[in-house]
Amino acid sequence: MGKTSVILYVSLCLIFLMLLSHAPKKPSTHRRLKLRSNFNFNNPHPHHDSIPFDPVVTQIERRLEDRRWEHHYITHSHPDAANDTHSATTEAPGHESQPEWEDFVEAEDYLNDEEKFNVTSRLQQLFPKIDVAPVDGYVTENELTEWNLKQAEKEVLHRTQREMDVHDKNHDGFISFSEYDPPSWAANSDASSLEHDMGWWKEEHFNASDADGDGLLDITEFNDFLHPADSKNPDLLKWLCKEEVRERDTDKDGKVNFEEFFHGLFDLVRNYDEEAHNTSHPSEDSTEAPAKVLFAKLDKNNDGFLSDEELLPIIEKLHPSEHYYAKQQADYIISQADGDKDGKLSLEEMVENPYVFYSAIFTEEEEEEYDHDEFR
Repeated sequence: MGKTSVILYVSLCLIFLMLLSHAPKKPSTHRRLKLRSNFNFNNPHPHHDSIPFDPVVTQIERRLEDRRWEHHYITHSHPDAANDTHSATTEAPGHESQPEWEDFVEAEDYLNDEEKFNVTSRLQQLFPKIDVAPVDGYVTENELTEWNLKQAEKEVLHRTQREMDVHDKNHDGFISFSEYDPPSWAANSDASSLEHDMGWWKEEHFNASDADGDGLLDITEFNDFLHPADSKNPDLLKWLCKEEVRERDTDKDGKVNFEEFFHGLFDLVRNYDEEAHNTSHPSEDSTEAPAKVLFAKLDKNNDGFLSDEELLPIIEKLHPSEHYYAKQQADYIISQADGDKDGKLSLEEMVENPYVFYSAIFTEEEEEEYDHDEFR
């Protein structure tokens, strides 16, 4: 009888341990999607934000940003322009001047309600929209880059349209130089500031953006004016090169010598190449030799200086375009979600790594916070 009891006890212990080992484990972190509210109205050179992957999230963030923008514009920049902003904020819900914290909470609750916004379902819906060239059941780097680029371009054009509705004083669909008001940071800059010395938002910048030379900017030209790095207008790209010479030309001789190139422009080129090719950052001693090689390659007339025209081959590295950031984000996503390392993503891999695609807006809360939220 005693031996039977021992066997029964051991058997029960083994069963208990087996059940315990197969029991679902509570995650150590809880990932919550959070809306971003970091659009900077005052920084002339803001850090480039991650591109929203999901158009639904983009629309929600856009509505909230529109309301913040309307409030900021009317209150701080043009208090007499309340009527002019009406068409610029038609997508903003209601007539309130800015989003209150309750709006963010309600929107975030929506994004984190699996019945209303299910990340897995969203990926299943978006997959065939990304897998288009060709339609083969996989998302490649090029396809994901193009998807990211389209989302970014839509967002940029929306902000451009919002600005155009404000500056187009006579509502004719065009902006003249006299109609355009420069950003407050540029208008208020003093003579010693960098922005004052450079030509941003001035007439030369405007004229370079005026592709057809009619003295007016349509929506495409105005978009180029605000975002010259993404423009295909050769005059605007040449203007960007002139601005680089103005900024880097410390001795004011109208050209860039090697020292000015090495301690300014080459750093940008090197950082661009390192991020594009995921290489390590070399020491300063090891960069002077390649800097001299690049300088000599750019110096077409061999006069020991770089003119604005000679900077044209590297201008895209000095001012990265939206395509650069779209590819950078696509590379990161694939590196994180590509389980079999074949360089492309299947739907299964995307579904298994959902938060990689929403990495721009999720936060990881500690287990203690998870426990608190779970039992509220």
